[in-house]
Amino acid sequence: MIRKIFTSRFAIINAFALLFLAVSFVVRTLFFLWDISQVDHSFLGVIKVFLIGFFFDLGTISFFYMVGALYFLLVPRKFYGSILDRVISYFGLAVGLLIVYFSFFAEITFWDEFQRRFNFIAVDYLIYTYEVVKNINESYPLPLLIGGMVLLVVLTIWIFKRKGVFKSAFGSATTFRQKLVPTSIGLAIMVFFSAVIENENAETSNNRYNNELSKAGIYSFFAAFRNNKLSYTEFYSTISEKKALKNVQEHVANPTDSLLAPDSGILREVGGTSEQQPNVILICVESLSAKFLGVFGNPDRLTPNLDALARTETYFSNLFATGTRTVRGMEAITLSIPPTPGRSIVKREVNQNLFTIGEVFKQKGYSRTFFYGGDGYFDNMDKFFSGNGFDIVDRGRGFLPSGDIVTTRKNIEDDEVTFENAWGVCDEDIFNKVLKEADASADQGKPFFDFIMTTSNHKPYTYPEGKIDIPSGSGRNGAVKYTDFAIGQFLKEARTKPWYANTVIVIMADHCASSAGRWELDVANYRIPAIIVNLGDGQKGEIQKQCSQIDVMPTLFSMLGWHYDSNFFGRDVFSLPADEERAFIGNYRKLGLLKSNTLMVLADGKSANEYTWDSQDNSLEKIPTDNAFLNETISYYQVADFLYNHGGLELKGANR
Repeated sequence: MIRKIFTSRFAIINAFALLFLAVSFVVRTLFFLWDISQVDHSFLGVIKVFLIGFFFDLGTISFFYMVGALYFLLVPRKFYGSILDRVISYFGLAVGLLIVYFSFFAEITFWDEFQRRFNFIAVDYLIYTYEVVKNINESYPLPLLIGGMVLLVVLTIWIFKRKGVFKSAFGSATTFRQKLVPTSIGLAIMVFFSAVIENENAETSNNRYNNELSKAGIYSFFAAFRNNKLSYTEFYSTISEKKALKNVQEHVANPTDSLLAPDSGILREVGGTSEQQPNVILICVESLSAKFLGVFGNPDRLTPNLDALARTETYFSNLFATGTRTVRGMEAITLSIPPTPGRSIVKREVNQNLFTIGEVFKQKGYSRTFFYGGDGYFDNMDKFFSGNGFDIVDRGRGFLPSGDIVTTRKNIEDDEVTFENAWGVCDEDIFNKVLKEADASADQGKPFFDFIMTTSNHKPYTYPEGKIDIPSGSGRNGAVKYTDFAIGQFLKEARTKPWYANTVIVIMADHCASSAGRWELDVANYRIPAIIVNLGDGQKGEIQKQCSQIDVMPTLFSMLGWHYDSNFFGRDVFSLPADEERAFIGNYRKLGLLKSNTLMVLADGKSANEYTWDSQDNSLEKIPTDNAFLNETISYYQVADFLYNHGGLELKGANR
């Protein structure tokens, strides 16, 4: 039987299929050993991982197989071994091998960063080739990787040739009828996987790592490409729209708020007294997990400046990010909305003229500017912020600004840059630009709101040498410490400015450095810091309430005494009763509501699981479902999705 595999007309694609299965087995084994402390490595757990993995590998290879099978099926016998047949066969095999080996190396780098098989993040990265390729080149020895892949392709073809694979294919006497058998089998497998099998069918374990290991990387990639958008009502549990809206209205409105659209949304009038109008600078820090800060127990003194601020200013000690990517953090901060399934709203086509925190600042007479050290086209940021009224300041590196920019755009010029990598200029450079623009805004006598997105705390973790005691490019700890240093320098310089006395600075992470864990949603890996600097003395201190990233700006508005219309799901945390404290956490498929130590997780497939969270060891224990809690969770996410898809987040529906 084995001999026939390598002596038929299909010898080349049969050999390629076996090689693919072998490489996939090696990748799965490597990842299994990589995170062996996290996986369920019981006998049954291991068997399930590799059997399910093999099943998905067969489905993946069937798509490759059919490309070659159709060619070999349709080429008449008299053309076997012709020059054209040889050229097409060698070229097709080389391309297939290059895809396999590229996927092998790409999966290793992706797993290192996200501890997941390819998902929608990998799909998005195809769009931003400049940043991604440059980042890979700065993080890994790219010439060696490319050279290694080419060498592996050549070596594999040479081995195939030595084993007589090409001789068998080109000298075969296989008839059309005989070729129909393997072609039909391959076609049946491909059609079965296309029509019946979803990537999520691999998720049969309570351990997230086991579920990821059971998948096939290439299959996961194309599944993510196909399912980048998820309909909440189609895939998730729902209740009646009227009941869901009423539930949310009861949970988002303070007793003193007045609902302005009780039959259709959550727009309400939020009271305030003795309004203050300081300048506001919001620093959104890339990947700053709470665990990096000394005030959260880190012993390595990575964040001396942030720790000092937390102890002397206003800081949130029980705050959770809504998601796992920068665009999720931006969505949560600006729209004050729980995460919706699929892509962040920042990445979607309909993302302009929405009711954002920028609209509240506009109504108070503020200018609004978004600062980014890279190119704002990345992750659709320029379209989102400009389309919602923010001016743009970013780094132009040869790319033309998108036509989506409908506000003013300024460039970070070459002479303003001391250091940059794939993701943009170093944090010191972006802060220096902010200081310069703040001076200009202050000279105009108009209050300003600046939203700054940092970039230095990101692989390849490079920054200017000589600033801190950890060498550039040596890892995440160095990047965290450099970002902390840059924030310290920024505040030191800002305090010398005339406008500083009337300026509040908010420092908050976009998400954690890693959200990966063994659970459906790894709760501890959503905890982030937030600090408000330069509020009045009477408003300083630790805020211990369990709350969400979406609550920080509404809380600031309350502390400033603002009276405004709100279309936000976020609330002033000081108005939250103890039994209403909650946090929203999620990824692109799982949507969670955390209240105290109880977590409800909604998943596609209209399923839901409730857990008790042990904050000491970060474990989840499944418990019977509380229907009231389930309905509350469904209500938040169902209404958020409904409002977005039916214009309820737009300015036209929010302005009186």
